[in-house]
Amino acid sequence: MTATRLTLSLLNAADTDGFVALLDGVYEHSPWIAGRAFAARPADGFASLAALKLALADVVRNAAIDEQLALIRAHPELAGKAMVSKTLTAESTNEQSKAGLTDCTPEEFARLQQLNADYNARFGWPFILAVRGPRGGGLSRAQIIETFARRLNAHPDIERAECLRNIHRIAEIRLNDKFGVTPTLGNQVWDWAESLARFSDPGYAEHGQLTTLYLTDAHRAAAGQLADWMRECGFDEVTIDAVGNVVGVYHGKDEHAGRPGEAAAHEWPRRLLTGSHYDTVRNGGKYDGRLGILVPMVCVRALRRQGRRLKHGLEVVGFSEEEGQRYKATFLGSSALVGRFDPAWLDQADADGIVLRDLMRDAGLPATLDAIQALKRDPARYLGFVEVHIEQGPVLNELDLPLGIVTSINGSIRYVGEVRGLASHAGTTPMGRRRDAAAAVAELILYVEDRAGAVPEVVGTVGQLQVPNGSINVIPGRCRFSLDLRATTDAARDALDADVRARLAEICERRGLSFTLERTEAAAAAPSDAAWQSRWEAAVTALGLPVHRMPSGAGHDAMKLHQAMPQAMLFQRGLNLGISHNPLEAISNDDTELCVQAFQALLDAL
Repeated sequence: MTATRLTLSLLNAADTDGFVALLDGVYEHSPWIAGRAFAARPADGFASLAALKLALADVVRNAAIDEQLALIRAHPELAGKAMVSKTLTAESTNEQSKAGLTDCTPEEFARLQQLNADYNARFGWPFILAVRGPRGGGLSRAQIIETFARRLNAHPDIERAECLRNIHRIAEIRLNDKFGVTPTLGNQVWDWAESLARFSDPGYAEHGQLTTLYLTDAHRAAAGQLADWMRECGFDEVTIDAVGNVVGVYHGKDEHAGRPGEAAAHEWPRRLLTGSHYDTVRNGGKYDGRLGILVPMVCVRALRRQGRRLKHGLEVVGFSEEEGQRYKATFLGSSALVGRFDPAWLDQADADGIVLRDLMRDAGLPATLDAIQALKRDPARYLGFVEVHIEQGPVLNELDLPLGIVTSINGSIRYVGEVRGLASHAGTTPMGRRRDAAAAVAELILYVEDRAGAVPEVVGTVGQLQVPNGSINVIPGRCRFSLDLRATTDAARDALDADVRARLAEICERRGLSFTLERTEAAAAAPSDAAWQSRWEAAVTALGLPVHRMPSGAGHDAMKLHQAMPQAMLFQRGLNLGISHNPLEAISNDDTELCVQAFQALLDAL
């Protein structure tokens, strides 16, 4: 490691040999990566540390598979022979010691040795893990062993890609060390998310799982914590509203000066609205939704500490319900803000028979339609709505990109259906005389896969499949299934919907079957507002990162706000293959730092 702190100006002024020497040790025993990055660098050098990191990752992604494997094999085993013989590089020694691998118990050491042997036998290369973790402080030995055991069962192609992504994370942390960079704002968001995850519902909390359903004790405690943090950040107003949304307002310059007694509403300086949800799915992740609350919170904290006021106010909303897990009332929190709260929701009962109106009242909320309708925002008072969210998919992860620009939130149509045929003996019924309900649904599944796959940015899924009272020696007489059809435009979604329904009818007609199909949900697509999307793009460009545009296949609160005002979203990369709605959902402090900086740039541009 270099004794002198590295700077971009020093790096950009170096020749090829100097550039490679300055980056020595960033990628283990692989100076060719720095050499190729130098050859491809912009004429005016790297604009930011993020741009440098991406350039190095691009070299590896575009390298031949043999070169990628050589890079992986250049790394030592965890708690392996090189550690025991003290022949690790200085960088690897630092990382393995920070994770406590130099202090393993005999049992832990034996377990790691067995895992190393099993992993090498399966894949032919050493297991790679950024042991300093997503926060940079180091994973525990238990976390390392758990991750090691999980990834041992992965497909070789997937595992090779995961090894490379962990190598990039190792390189990122090493570069931070060389440059003397600490992602302070990213660390704060990460720490808040970790702390907020301590509130989890009974039945899950005991197993270390995160579940926060609408208006449970854990949900209300999470709301209280968010409100406390908002006050500590310096928001001017903090409230919990009639549906449990946590609302923080940081006034703009004119608004902060005081409200004129007789001023008309349209004369007031408009606010930017932002936020996301803090409820979770069952056994979910720590960042879905919550990232979009915590990022603007840390921006407000920075503004307050600097004594700065923006021209426009900023209103941050932690929406109380988006996931539809406890009641059939998805987007309950954001629906109230656009005047779309369905009065029938108040009379719904959950699985335990608790009526929503009673639950609200017991939680200290008004539980009246008047109070909820009063939450509707006047669009004329707002510039628009922006939302930061974890991607919940693999695209940014595979491209080694920390941030992505959302072009549209997919519209969706969902169904539950059943095909009915004739249950008969599996041994005595000739193949040509069968009325197999499950075979018909199987044919439909393959059609959905082919039809959706033939059109860009269109997806279709049969996620539920059930043969009631099925038996190993009985031809299925009934088969229940679900359909989830999505596209970036309503026209593409509706075309897919029509084709799938027509094919289902044709399959059943040809096979002598009947079917029922019940539509359970229809959500319109929400294309991003061009002006706000451009603002996000400018913010990302200012970080020295390329603009990657992509649709959102998942639904978000922005879909509801789209019904009242312009909206646009920014995605942050998720780790672990981009998995979400899962305990493996993860982000890094460095990516989050960039996300915060992008949000700050967007605010400054206003």
